Amino acid sequence: MQLSAIVEAILIASQDPLEAEEIARLVRSRVAEAEDVARREIEDGHEPAALPEWLVGLAATDGAQVIEAISRLNQVYLEEGRAFTLLERPKGWKLYTRAEYADFVRQLFPGRKPERLSGPAMETLAIVAYRQPITKAAIEAVRGVNCDGMIQKLLDRDLIRIGGRAELPGRPLLYETTEVFFDHFGIRSIDDLPNAVELRKMSLPEPVVPEASEVEQQLVLSALGSPAAAAASGDGELADPNPAEP
Repeated sequence: MQLSAIVEAILIASQDPLEAEEIARLVRSRVAEAEDVARREIEDGHEPAALPEWLVGLAATDGAQVIEAISRLNQVYLEEGRAFTLLERPKGWKLYTRAEYADFVRQLFPGRKPERLSGPAMETLAIVAYRQPITKAAIEAVRGVNCDGMIQKLLDRDLIRIGGRAELPGRPLLYETTEVFFDHFGIRSIDDLPNAVELRKMSLPEPVVPEASEVEQQLVLSALGSPAAAAASGDGELADPNPAEP
């Protein structure tokens, strides 16, 4: 068996994304299991069958080899015009249908309509993404308008969450992106955003730092009642908005 085929089988069977190192560990674990079986047969006085060379060769599998195998698989999928591909997300690798088949796959979910963010919501989300963790006052200093409604909308869609409180007067809330954000935009980290280094270093207008407002307190309560809000302390599991898997 080839490593690429084994990696493909593991990722098809897994319901969750898997890191390359975790896939390599699973492969090595299978080799160790076979070696344990052979060892027990010897201890029982039996002559074990020799392990296949291809299996023995997998004993030193590492993450780099897994990534190389994934690259070969994606090349094969592309050459054969397959409808799916392997993509890396913050939690690891997973098999996804290609975007060009989204309209067909969406027929499986007739009750769900694609939702689009408004321009102001996208602006607010971009500020949070590039400068997280960030306070509402800092967001409003950049946009020049009140952002309570936009922040609430992004919280409701699980694209941002409350990440704690700033060490500033009034201990204002800090906002940051969620795993849903990374999955939705198909990136692994903030560094994958366009011009991430430059924009994260750019000077921003100085925000006014007021006492926590009643509106912001309501945002806290609203967020804590939503899945996004594992917030100030948590890593809550969030729904996967990606296209259906094959």
